Amino acid sequence: MKLSRKIALVTSVGAVGAAAAILPMATSNAAVACASAWSASTVYVKDNVASQNGHNYTAKWWTQNESPATNSSEWAVWIDNGVCGGTTNPTTPPTTNPTTNPTTPPATGTKMAAAPYIYPGWGNPPAPSTVVNATGIKAFTMAFVLASNGCNPAWDGSSGLTGGAHASTIAAIRAAGADVVPSIGGWSGNKLGPNCSTPEALAGAYQKVIDAFQLKAIDVDIENTDEFENYVVADRIVDALRIVKQKNPGVKTILTFGTSTTGPNAHGVRLIQQAKAKGANIDVFTQMPFDFSGHSDMYAATVGATEGLKNVLKSTFGYTDAQAYSHMGISGMNGLSDQQEVTTVETWTRIRDYATSKGLARFAFWAVNRDRGCAGGGVVSDCSGIAQADWAFTRVSAGF
Repeated sequence: MKLSRKIALVTSVGAVGAAAAILPMATSNAAVACASAWSASTVYVKDNVASQNGHNYTAKWWTQNESPATNSSEWAVWIDNGVCGGTTNPTTPPTTNPTTNPTTPPATGTKMAAAPYIYPGWGNPPAPSTVVNATGIKAFTMAFVLASNGCNPAWDGSSGLTGGAHASTIAAIRAAGADVVPSIGGWSGNKLGPNCSTPEALAGAYQKVIDAFQLKAIDVDIENTDEFENYVVADRIVDALRIVKQKNPGVKTILTFGTSTTGPNAHGVRLIQQAKAKGANIDVFTQMPFDFSGHSDMYAATVGATEGLKNVLKSTFGYTDAQAYSHMGISGMNGLSDQQEVTTVETWTRIRDYATSKGLARFAFWAVNRDRGCAGGGVVSDCSGIAQADWAFTRVSAGF
């Protein structure tokens, strides 16, 4: 079992190269005229048409700065409609909307109770009643639902959904007066996204988890090269969450992913744009602001990452600042991170106060199992690696 959800991140969103030159076209006798020339700065949505290098292309979903000539494979954003001849107005961007516009989530999100991660069977897991009674915490995020025997959801990929340590911990949490948000995915293990071959099958797997525990929310933790950086799988996850939302409008859907100190990297930006284009109605986009290659100021890094996410949500959905914040979350790492970054209780308190003041929707950390002091103990499973009182980070989080 991997100690933590260590993530490999691109430290910043790389600048995209200049658009390919558009070859001048002479009017011909071809039956199909060329549509307006593709422009790197233009936003295209589903069913918009553009031409490039003598071919017409149709957009499958929202896109910007993705060249049709290099993004028209089976799973890419553009459909190649074949050779065209002649032009309409090659410099005018599209002015018509598609017949059906992508669905936009509600403008204002709903704040959720802080929900730090708890992991049964790892890191000397505490009794939920002990933590709830000591801190007043009202929710936990439980790690991790993975895949078993293909597209079947199971805790840790092996123990099914009911009858094991996870299910008994959920019962104990609820008996203590708190609730649970299962986390699906994570950094390692055999995940549902790559193993469920269609969005419908993946949505069905998510539905099994929802039905097993009568859930109010699910968290899909999308990381690593098999999901976050695999666009076929990432799109499948977004499509599956759209189906889940259609069938369970009262269940909140959360996407959790890594970040740079200035906001989402290129994979994260694309994920958000696809959620918009596909009408997924994601309730909360949560970033994990840690493992920044040893960044020394974790408050500044977390705020920088969060403000960067806000700006991406604003530009993608047309939100105001307040609307964007209400669809965002922070999921930190208490004490020492994998890369020896230090988040103290005082720093976490400042981060909580920032998140509260901005009206963020979600607040979590990895993990309650580690929310015990062990100064000089390193990055281990059952304590934070720093001097602290037991459950101090959970107590701070409860004030969110």
